[in-house]
Amino acid sequence: MNPAIRRQTVGDILRRTAVRLPDKLAIACGDTRWTYAEFDALVSRLAAGLAQRGIRCGDKVAVLARNSHGFAALRFALARLGAVLVPINFMLKAEEVAYILRHAGARTLATDSGLAPLARAAAAIETEVTDFIWLPGEAPGEPADGMVSFHDLAACSAPLPDTPLQSTDLLQIVYTSGTESSPKGAMLTHDAVLWQYVSCCINAEVAEADVALHALPLYHCAQLDVFFGPAIYVGSTNYITSQPTPDNLLALMAAHGITSFFAPPTVWIALLRSPLFDQTDLSQLAKGYYGASIMPVEVMKEIARRLPKVQLWNLYGQTEIAPLATMLGPQDQLRKPGSAGRAVLNVET
Repeated sequence: MNPAIRRQTVGDILRRTAVRLPDKLAIACGDTRWTYAEFDALVSRLAAGLAQRGIRCGDKVAVLARNSHGFAALRFALARLGAVLVPINFMLKAEEVAYILRHAGARTLATDSGLAPLARAAAAIETEVTDFIWLPGEAPGEPADGMVSFHDLAACSAPLPDTPLQSTDLLQIVYTSGTESSPKGAMLTHDAVLWQYVSCCINAEVAEADVALHALPLYHCAQLDVFFGPAIYVGSTNYITSQPTPDNLLALMAAHGITSFFAPPTVWIALLRSPLFDQTDLSQLAKGYYGASIMPVEVMKEIARRLPKVQLWNLYGQTEIAPLATMLGPQDQLRKPGSAGRAVLNVET
């Protein structure tokens, strides 16, 4: 029997979704559209291309990039290859990025055109980075000079190496804190993240029928692993943007019939205050998620009044546990305002 049939890793869940829903739209970003079958095939080619570059199981690959289809594909390609994702906050300074690169031991750094200067500057500060990968962004662009192109890697025709991956292998290192000391890298296995995906699907009701908008940074565990990963797991349609401004978000929601959206309360408030809000058709929006801080009661009441179809979930957690820990569901938003809710499935508090 092929060992991959029984294996359960983050790379495997995309393959299984592609078998179930091959023709369904999986990824939309800018002008790019991929069905699940196309996304799965591209991820395998990209993983093979990375292997041709010398990236092996266990190697640390850092990503300093804004949201894009390229980021999404690289996430699953690294998981399929067995390499370790190290996502980095693009709002850090070069010295702070360099610290993470050194601490993680990354030799490869993926970036986009807008962040290429920061990536180069950081890599030059006593790091082991010797290889740069250029990722395409939401807007069309040309590969950065001196970097191997995502498109060239994804054109690889070599077979994907047969890597003996296990669910207990390291999937990613996500850096957290740093406000009072140096950032710490949370080492998360495939198992840890996948069990957390189950919690999200059950408790936060991430579902196959969702048309989700992913606008908050994918370098952060909330957007990456509470929403994007579970959405791929169950087979949602996913729109990705790097511009979480009210005007752009409202336009995307109306144009694509977005049904599911996550943002911190500050972004929800910005949407409500936009002059375009009342002119925008948000009739398809049904699931609203927030985290990072408490939603003010008056804002919750305003959302209920102006978006009567939308149910709200407050999700709380921490990077070290992949990250979802507790949830305050729609029925408790006004009954228990200020609460972080109760433990989700697979979590004890």
